[in-house]
Amino acid sequence: MRILAFSDLHANQAVADTLVAASASADLVIAAGDFCNFHKGLEEAVAMLEPIPCPIIAVPGNHETADALCAVAPPRMTVLHGQSHAIGTLDIFGIGYGIPLSPFTDWSVDLTDAQAYEMLENCHQADIIVSHSPPINLGDRTSQGQHVGSAALREAIERLKPKFFFCGHIHESWGTAGKIGETEVYNLGPSINWFDI
Repeated sequence: MRILAFSDLHANQAVADTLVAASASADLVIAAGDFCNFHKGLEEAVAMLEPIPCPIIAVPGNHETADALCAVAPPRMTVLHGQSHAIGTLDIFGIGYGIPLSPFTDWSVDLTDAQAYEMLENCHQADIIVSHSPPINLGDRTSQGQHVGSAALREAIERLKPKFFFCGHIHESWGTAGKIGETEVYNLGPSINWFDI
């Protein structure tokens, strides 16, 4: 299966056009959150992706709620937030929002690590985990050099050992890749990222 994955669209039409064009060669598209900006323009941002011809797995970012994303999702888009979904033989688990709490408390949609641990307990097996937020100490470094990722997500990777873990959220770490055990971890960013599984 050929997978096209990205994060942090932030309502950028040029990025959306590039993703739509690339998706002609994809079997599955994975979107790791932040479709809009500050809860505004979500419907228009998601509509930019509607021409994608294959299934889309999406998680909400910290700029939109899961309910709002579900409300505007086109028929080919499955929104995951604390759930699993099977595509062919692949088990994919999704969890959205900023994890842990961000400093942007007046608008950001976040979970504490404790809340994330509770949601991740529902996952017993996954080939791919899609999260808006990165795990602690990989793909989570800010411009000040701080690691702001989630301990709960890292524990889930170590416990479940998925083939891939896809995330975004920390803009300064877009394009970062590494491994936790045998799991390949990618902070995707708003670019074309191809994976075969």
